[in-house]
Amino acid sequence: MDSLPGVSVGLKRKLAKLGLESVQDLLLYRPRRYEPAVRQCRIADLWGDEEVAIAGEVRRTSVRRPSRRLSIVQARVADESGEITAVWFNQAWLADKLRPGTRIRLRGQLRRNDFAVRSYDLEGASETADFAPVYAASEDVSVKKLRELVLQVLPEARRVPDPLPASLKQREGLPDVADALTALHRPRSLGEGEVARRRLAWDELLVLQLGLARRAKTREGAVAAALGAPGALVAKYRDVLPFRLTSDQEAAVRAIDADVRLATPMQRLLQGDVGSGKTVVALYALLRAVENGYQGALMAPTETLAEQHLLTLEEPCRELGVRPVLLTSALAAKEHAGARSALASGEAQIAVGTHALIQEAVEFKKLAVAVVDEQHRFGVDQRRALAEARTPHMLHMTATPIPRTLALTVYGDLAITEIARPPVGRKPIVTSWVTEERSAEAYRRLCRHLENGRQAYVVCPLISESETSEARAAEQEAERLQRAELAAFRVGCLHGKLRPAERRELMARFKARELDVLVATTVIEVGVDVPNATIMIVQEADRFGLAQLHQLRGRVGRGSEQSYCLLVSRSKEEITDSARARLEALVKTTDGFELAEVDLEIRGEGQLLGTRQAGVSDLRFTRLRADRELLEQARCAAAELVGYEGPLNDEVERRFAAVDPSELA
Repeated sequence: MDSLPGVSVGLKRKLAKLGLESVQDLLLYRPRRYEPAVRQCRIADLWGDEEVAIAGEVRRTSVRRPSRRLSIVQARVADESGEITAVWFNQAWLADKLRPGTRIRLRGQLRRNDFAVRSYDLEGASETADFAPVYAASEDVSVKKLRELVLQVLPEARRVPDPLPASLKQREGLPDVADALTALHRPRSLGEGEVARRRLAWDELLVLQLGLARRAKTREGAVAAALGAPGALVAKYRDVLPFRLTSDQEAAVRAIDADVRLATPMQRLLQGDVGSGKTVVALYALLRAVENGYQGALMAPTETLAEQHLLTLEEPCRELGVRPVLLTSALAAKEHAGARSALASGEAQIAVGTHALIQEAVEFKKLAVAVVDEQHRFGVDQRRALAEARTPHMLHMTATPIPRTLALTVYGDLAITEIARPPVGRKPIVTSWVTEERSAEAYRRLCRHLENGRQAYVVCPLISESETSEARAAEQEAERLQRAELAAFRVGCLHGKLRPAERRELMARFKARELDVLVATTVIEVGVDVPNATIMIVQEADRFGLAQLHQLRGRVGRGSEQSYCLLVSRSKEEITDSARARLEALVKTTDGFELAEVDLEIRGEGQLLGTRQAGVSDLRFTRLRADRELLEQARCAAAELVGYEGPLNDEVERRFAAVDPSELA
């Protein structure tokens, strides 16, 4: 739809920060809530501190400035019963609007015989009306300004295309999209606003579910290698493991066995909390291919994680007589060529790598199983390229737990397996939150662990979009700690600008206990596994997201010793409410699935899905926990409409043109 009419360039820039750049953006800007109904009364009847509405005529106005930072607007307002002084703080510009004779409606409370104004309207506007929308505003754009702008464009709601077939709307009792938008922004009751939200949530969920259903249908004719029942190699693998699989791991193995014995390609999501043992299950899936004369591939999003996976896989593979190779774009040309040759000839049975695995020069002799770790970090084209022309069995893995309802929504075409319980002997990580003034105490605790022969991580905050700047900051912090709090210990520094050989050497030294402390950026967020590391300090923890903090914390607690995570933040007065909620949640629980629910509560569905999904992630109207029934209805309707030709499928094509709904942030 059209760009915003009659809006200054300056205001357009401010609105763009809220994602509002067109008429349609404003029409689809969902109110966070509605003003509750209040009683309207005469001025003479004002009493107590109840919030009420009054209406009257301005008699006179004045402005006082008690200090440089404070202005007070006072307007004498009268109705048929009496007069009162209405008060606004730091809105001096209002004095020009409040001319004598102006009709005004005010909403607020009686305070010390004056009327403290919360909201107002002039000459019959509806800003103070019951159920007035309250939008997410900013310092630059007020709720009042947003209401004005939405009111201006509301007549354009008739131009918003309605994608739903008339028969579906009639069957489900859904209003037209234009009526829903009007009711969303100008409801006559809370119930009417909720009906409007649900109609618009219907559109979102149906488009999403129809896209998933259509994509699943396109895979119906695909054929993969049927791997039959488990054989001798995976039986030997179980024998060489120094532990028994947990019940959750056994359940995952049974699910994989049931999938790969068929010629229909496996499409399974393995969702497990940090340290739950997903890699053990992933290697099992890869070995199912190897024991049948095929190859397996494990694709990780970063070189650090790919290298860590190779370190984890090498020892059991050596005992099993299986050859894995590493393939990343950072390898020297000779190593890269050697790895490619080994894969093409079949000499290497397992490939571990980054997106380099899907480059044109890489050929597999017989690929049968592909594992994509932290799969949400890959673009859909990258994941599709690994499977293209090969139709292997696909196992998607993520260590970022998401609520079950959200998983059903965005992974609707995948079978989902969860590993919820950690391996036997693991103790929950004890997490503490301290402010900067007590950071010395945190480092004293860390030093006590080091003195007892343990190792530690210190995580530096993400302070810049530049990887070079982050690396420099991490190096400077490592040098400072080596001179100060950690002068008696061996300190290393890990960041994304290190060359692969340097990174591998550093991790090997840390694992071999040649370093006591690893100062790192978030490059250690996933994959790093050093059981002797029992304590972590996260500096400026309020800068990190909840899921990221949980992932970082998961680098400790990987052995049988009690482990600790110390979150250091700015003072509680300086951080935001959401940052405080994140840190309190981390202290309260180590359960990733419980934290995912908290994250959903703090950030909302759309933000939790992230920006990588463009329009697909923008669940503006859906409340997943409240809309479970709506989701099921949308899924059933999608199954019926998968072959439907019309506006709905045009909308699906637009929404799914460049993104995949199984991408998560």
